[in-house]
Amino acid sequence: MVQHLKTLLNSNQELRPLLAKAQALSALQRHFISVAPPQLAQSSQIQVLGLHLGTLSIAVANASVAAKLRQLAPELAIMMQGKGCEVSGIRVKVQVSFDRLQPKPAPHRLSKTAQQALNDFSQSLNESPLKLALEKMAKSKN
Repeated sequence: MVQHLKTLLNSNQELRPLLAKAQALSALQRHFISVAPPQLAQSSQIQVLGLHLGTLSIAVANASVAAKLRQLAPELAIMMQGKGCEVSGIRVKVQVSFDRLQPKPAPHRLSKTAQQALNDFSQSLNESPLKLALEKMAKSKN
């Protein structure tokens, strides 16, 4: 699948620059992860956003990781240069990721048989929180 996509992008002259940009960003991501402290690279979500005029822009998931990377930025830039990247500085952004809102599933409805079974079982119990909960479930319309 990936190879087919690369072939498609590479065969179209208008899309070829997009492939080159994606490959360059992927290489920068790999290089940055290789020089970043392992506990930061593994525990957080670090995403290389781009390289513009020697400044590498990075997005991280939270402020504490961003603060640590900002402290290490000069050292990391030197290490990136050692990997052949033309990085003179690193800019760190906090970009809180969020899960896409999932539609709430429709509540499950109890069948008449299930409601009757819960009611019958609750009648066989002594007064207790369990008995009250089962009676409430048996009476509910959902």
